[in-house]
Amino acid sequence: MGMTKRIVREITPLAEDDLFIILNHFNAKFDFPVHYHPEYELNLVLHSKGKRIIGDSIKEYATPDLVLVGPNTPHAWTGVEEGVQVVTIQFQNDFLSEKFLSRKLLLPIRELLERSRMGVLFSPETTAAMMERLFRLTDLRGFDSLLDFLSILYDLSISRNQMTLSSLSYVGQFDTSKSRRIKVVNQYLYDNLHNQIKINDVAALINMSPSAFSHFFKKRTQRSFSDYLTDLRIGHAAKSLIETEKNISEICFESGFNNISNFNRSFKVQKGCTPSEFRAQQKLITKH
Repeated sequence: MGMTKRIVREITPLAEDDLFIILNHFNAKFDFPVHYHPEYELNLVLHSKGKRIIGDSIKEYATPDLVLVGPNTPHAWTGVEEGVQVVTIQFQNDFLSEKFLSRKLLLPIRELLERSRMGVLFSPETTAAMMERLFRLTDLRGFDSLLDFLSILYDLSISRNQMTLSSLSYVGQFDTSKSRRIKVVNQYLYDNLHNQIKINDVAALINMSPSAFSHFFKKRTQRSFSDYLTDLRIGHAAKSLIETEKNISEICFESGFNNISNFNRSFKVQKGCTPSEFRAQQKLITKH
């Protein structure tokens, strides 16, 4: 169990004293296996195309690709390596204090940082608009670089058409809600994922009728209960496919699916490929 050697914890070059660092790699090599580290990382990948892995999301990307990856979320880019340029900005996870971030003005940044655990992909328009500013940041020194960096973070946070990449359950962020009742529900789902879960039982946990619960849940999570549960199951399965050597039918039943064809179908809807293709892709990528 746990992370196998295929996913490596990277020691980043960010010193205790640095607010953030910028690495501008020309002719970058994608020879890193899937890795993770406690720092945030904003990556701009240029002149390349291939596959990008963030958590349990394995998707094709093309130049330019701009993604913010949160603390300890496994990630890697793999692909064409001729003349690739990668601009990477890393910053500490306590770069801005909890208290500072809870001020109204900083709410968009706070929410962006929360979403980044799943990996946030920015739209082509946003990426095009940001490229010049990111290059300029690599040349700036001193206090101005900090002001520019904050301004970039803010503009990214309010940019349109962002997309989160990994599933919530992969990065262990089942609970992005402040609701005590949703917390109780999430804990129950997580503990019982391998079993059949009935909405009546879940509703009873928080003293609601099934129909009232259904309405409450959708209002709080923007998802129907059954979609949310399927997401959790698929995320759990994807994590097992990546991190363990268990066979697919074992993973299917452990994730709470009652038959393989149902599992294959749901997985394909969510991830765009079957569980065995997903595992093969993952192996293909980590062979550097």
